[in-house]
Formats: sequence, structure tokens, C-alpha cells
Amino acid sequence: MSDSPVLPVYMRRSEFDPDPELARLRDGEGVRRVNTMFGLDAWVVTRFPDVREVLGDSTRFSNAHRSALRPPDVPELTDEQLAMLRAGNLLTFDPPEHTRLRRMLTPEFTMRRMRRLEPRIQDIVADHLDAMEAAGPPADLVRAFALPIPSLVICELLGVPYEDRDDFQRRTAKMLNLSLPSRERMAAQMESRAYMGELVARAQAEPGDDLLGMLVREHGDDLRTEELVGIGALLLLAGHETTSNMLGIGTLALLRHPDQLALLRQKPELIDAAVEELLRWLSIVHSGVVRVATTDVELAGTRIPAGELVVCALPAANRDPALVPDPDRLDIRRGDMGHVAFGHGVHHCLGAPLARMEMHVAFPALFERFPGLREAGPPAEFRSFHVVYGLTSLPVAW
Repeated sequence: MSDSPVLPVYMRRSEFDPDPELARLRDGEGVRRVNTMFGLDAWVVTRFPDVREVLGDSTRFSNAHRSALRPPDVPELTDEQLAMLRAGNLLTFDPPEHTRLRRMLTPEFTMRRMRRLEPRIQDIVADHLDAMEAAGPPADLVRAFALPIPSLVICELLGVPYEDRDDFQRRTAKMLNLSLPSRERMAAQMESRAYMGELVARAQAEPGDDLLGMLVREHGDDLRTEELVGIGALLLLAGHETTSNMLGIGTLALLRHPDQLALLRQKPELIDAAVEELLRWLSIVHSGVVRVATTDVELAGTRIPAGELVVCALPAANRDPALVPDPDRLDIRRGDMGHVAFGHGVHHCLGAPLARMEMHVAFPALFERFPGLREAGPPAEFRSFHVVYGLTSLPVAW
């Protein structure tokens, strides 16, 4: 890997918008072979129907097969090490193994369960708004609001000590920063698993009322310790990183589209539709998990040979005119239009109901508490090289 890594087209952004080249690719050939940041080539799929086809077909487009493909700068791992790193990580399996793991978790992430959490989420949001108000302006919205709220929610849900957040946020930032060498990202992954291993051992000794405790009590005979560790590590990473970036960049999107923010203030019942439109328009996960074609396939008239990597450009798909008219315009009145911001198919984001609930609570509370919220100081900083797009900072005043 060079000292100055180049972003592949499916990760390039201009603030809120995907690189214009991505739209040209979608409107032209639709599928193209490009170099990824892992030193391996992949076929980028850009059109909404084709992306849904890839995400919805785990037989022809496998999550599991990619573990056999090793990027050039990744150290050689034994079969035992690979199996340990994969254990419990739903993103590295296809059905039926994926189905077995997911079935144990799905009941904990239903919308009904999330509604039970709503009062606690409201309290957490209110506490952070109180702290912001007490400290006074200016504030960095990422540090004061967007990052800590989802972190605290997932810590309570999983049974992770909130005082450990600085360490797990640091490890997560390394694991998702693709500008770092693979060895450094893998070292952070190993650290993360070791940390979760300690928490799992604690839960096995004395299971609490949290998610780890529930898994030990109800599925302890079905899940190996390594699988419990992998599940916990994945949920901790995904549970705070994605929602925190949506809260940060979503707030900035509304501040920079005052007509949309005014409409939301005027019609608070639009909050659910606003959340869906922000998810679609921002598409903070560039591509989701890279897949492997298990057989020769044809997409958009292009033949993809068996064994090759396939990447779904989610921002391009979610801004495809085939999905919505005038797709580059932010319009919170659209409602739920079936976007792929949470993926699609068997790997559709398990935590989507939790993320929606957190945004449903946090956005209105923020704008209600600070009616004069505005950007202040240095411009917001966008981060490009991460698996999850977002902001490193958002200075605000009110």
C-alpha cells in the first residue's frame, strides 16, 4: 500500500454527495472493475436494481468465500486464527450458518423491543442536551452529542462498561480507517476480541439482564465462547459507529437545508419520513461487506467471473432515479421508499430498529432544545477513509 492511498470511486464524496464519477458510472455501464484499498480488484455495482439483486442473493454472491482472499499487506494467518476471527461475526457467514446465529439475536432487535427502550433513550438524550446547555456554546456536536448517545445505548444494551468507551472507540476508529495498514487494523481487531473475551467470561460467570447475559442464559449450550465474543464485538462496533455518524452528519444536512429543518419543525410528525430520507440521501455506509461471486454472473450486461470480488455502491444505488425522482434533492416528505442504506436480504442490518429509534428521539429533541442551533467556528470536518462516512467534528452554537 502506498503512503498516500487513493480512494476507490465508490468511497469518494464531496461533502454530502457521492463523487460525480459514481453517477456517471451508474448512468453509463453500471458495473466496472476497479482497484480497492485492499490491493485487490473488485467489480463495483451501482444501479439500485442490481445492488438489490447482489445483496438479496447470498448463493451467487457470498460473504463467506471472501475469507479465502487475502489482501497483499495482511499477515498470513493459520486456519485456526482465521476461524477464531470469523467466529460469531454474522457478516462473514452465509446461510445456514448465518441463519443459526441471527435467529438467536433477532428477537432482541424487534421494533417492539426497541419501543421498550425508548424511555431510556429519551433520558440519555436529555442528559446530554442538559450537559451541552450547562457548558454553553460553542460545542462540538460530534463529541458532545452524536458519539456518546449511541455509545451509551449500546453499552447498556450489551452490558459493556461505559467507562471503557474511550478505548473501544479508539479501537473501532482504527479498525474502520482504511488509510491505515491492514496489520494495524488487524491488531485493533485482536485487541477488540480480547476485550470482549473478558466481558463474555464475566457474563458466563454471572449472566446479567443485558444482551450478553441473555445469550449466555438462553443460548449458552448452542454458542461457543468464540462465537459469543464475535457477536459481542460486532454489535459493539456497529451499534455505536453507524448511528453516531448519522446523528452528526444528519444534523449538518438539516442545518444546511433550512427549508427541510423548518418543515420538520412545522410538522414534527414527519420525523420518521425525515429519518428515512436522511438515511437514503447520506448513505453513510459506502458499500457494506465485499462479496465473492460463486459462479459466473451477468449484471448490467457485464459478465463477472466466478471467484471475483463484488462491491455494492450504496450511495449510487440510493440516488438512482430508478428508486426516487430527483434523487439528489433532500426531501423529508418522501417517506420510506425502500432504500438500501441498511442493506437488503439476509444481511439487512440487524440493528436498524435501534438506529431508527435513536434518530427518532435524538433529532427532534436536539432542535427543540436549541431552536437557534447553527454552525459556528471552523467548518465541519468530513472523514473520507473510513468504512462509515461521517464527520470528525461539527462546531455549533445556539
